[in-house]
Amino acid sequence: MKRPSFMHGVGIAFLLSFFGAALFAALGPFLGSVLLLRTLIPLLGLAYVLYLLGRSGARTGRVMTIAFWVLAAGVTWFMAPPLAVYLMIHVALVWLIRSLYFYDSFTPALMDLGLSTMSIAAATWAATRSGSIFLAIWCLFLVQALFCIIPRSIEPAKAQSTRWDDDDAFHRAQRNAEAALRRISAHN
Repeated sequence: MKRPSFMHGVGIAFLLSFFGAALFAALGPFLGSVLLLRTLIPLLGLAYVLYLLGRSGARTGRVMTIAFWVLAAGVTWFMAPPLAVYLMIHVALVWLIRSLYFYDSFTPALMDLGLSTMSIAAATWAATRSGSIFLAIWCLFLVQALFCIIPRSIEPAKAQSTRWDDDDAFHRAQRNAEAALRRISAHN
């Protein structure tokens, strides 16, 4: 399956914002806003992680990834850090999962970490300026949707110039071995 596009991300951002704001409005009178946010953050995070796993194309490790997410969210729930730290932990979990499933090297993952940091800043800005939970969730996931423009891998210029040298038997053998390893790992 191909990577999500920005428009997919915009659609997911709208859906998560709509349902998050609706749940907040419906359950707000019954639960305190802090408890409701501590429930809403992992629910929206899990929905986003399920979306990412569905679009990643990877067939292995999904159950372990979801189990890891649930365990980490549960530990975070019981640790009860301040709300800002709680949000950062959940965004970091999304970043980690996205880095594992969508990037081949460290540099794009680091770029995604910067994007995740900007998404928290945008959500905080929207929440403080408007007081709207819809706009806060929208800004968070709208900035997250920009991950689709980060390349899967960034190779150094030297590696790119020699990698596709068809006259070199060693590089041809190396490409064949890498392709065989990818096929073997895809079947496991």
